[in-house]
Amino acid sequence: MKNKCNFLKEEKGNALLLFTLSFMFIIGVAGLVIDGGILYNTKSHLKKTANAAVLSGAQEILMSNNSVNEVVNKILMAHGEENSVKELKIRPNNENILRLELQRDVPLYFMKFFKINSIKVNVAASATLVTMSGGIGAVPLGIDENVPLEFMKEYKLKVDSGDSTYGNFGILALSGPGAKLYEQDLTYGYEGELKVGDIIETQTGNIEGKTRNAINARIAACPYTVDYIEHRDCSRVVLILVYKPHSIASNQLKSVEITGFAYFYIKEPMSSQDSSITGYFIKQSGSGSGDSSIINKGAYVIKLTE
Repeated sequence: MKNKCNFLKEEKGNALLLFTLSFMFIIGVAGLVIDGGILYNTKSHLKKTANAAVLSGAQEILMSNNSVNEVVNKILMAHGEENSVKELKIRPNNENILRLELQRDVPLYFMKFFKINSIKVNVAASATLVTMSGGIGAVPLGIDENVPLEFMKEYKLKVDSGDSTYGNFGILALSGPGAKLYEQDLTYGYEGELKVGDIIETQTGNIEGKTRNAINARIAACPYTVDYIEHRDCSRVVLILVYKPHSIASNQLKSVEITGFAYFYIKEPMSSQDSSITGYFIKQSGSGSGDSSIINKGAYVIKLTE
C-alpha cells in the first residue's frame, strides 16, 4: 500500500511537470508569434514606404537632387518614417537611379526574457528611369526620328494644311480621322496606351483652328508660371510620338510607325495668324511601359529595381 501511494505521488508530480513545460512552451510560441508579427508588420510598412519614396523621388532626378530630396522627405513624413533613413543615393545623368535604405530599431516583448530588447529592421528600394516604349495620354502630334532634338531649345511645330506631306513633322489621327476627334485628343490626350511599333494614320484637312483651340485651352488649364517645367501635371506639357514613315503616296505621308516618345512644352498661345506650336522639348517621366533598347528622346517611365 505504501509503495502504491508513492507511485501515485510520483505520477502527480510528473503531470505537474509536464503541464508546466507545456504551459511554458505555449507562452513561448505565443511570444514568438507576437514579436514575429511586430517585426513582419514593421518590415512590410518600411518596404511600402521605401517603394513609394523612390517611385516619387525618381521622377525628380531629371530636375535636381534638391527636388529628389524634397519629394522623398515628403513621402517619408507622410508615413512617419522621416527618421528612419539609413542611406539615400542619387545617381543621375546616364544611370538615373535612386536608392533608399530605411532602418528602424523595433522594440520586442517576449524576447526581453532572453535579454533581446530590440532588433534592427532594414529594407531597401531602388527605382530607375527607363526609356518609354509605351505611352499613355499622347497627343496627335509626331516628329520624325531623324530630327535631332535639343532640349530646352525653341522649336516651331508647323500644323498648317500641308503638314501631312512627307517631312519631319506630322499631324496624326489617334482616335480616328476627323477634326473633332483630333481636337479632343490634342486637348485631353489619347485615352489608351500607344506603343513602339504601332502604325498610326496621318490626319488630313485643315485643322489650324482646332489646333489653336486645343493649345490655348491647355495653356489656360495650367496654373503655373510659363517656363516653370518642374510640374508634370501642367497641361502645357504634351507627350508626342516619334516616328518613321510607314506609307507614302504621291509625296504624302499616309501613315507612320511609332519608334519612340518625346515630351514637348508649349511655350506660348497661338494667335489667329499662327500655324505653328511654339515650345521646346524637355526630359520627363510619365505613365506607360519602358524598354532601355528604345530610341531615347527624353521620355521615360519609372521602374522599381529592388
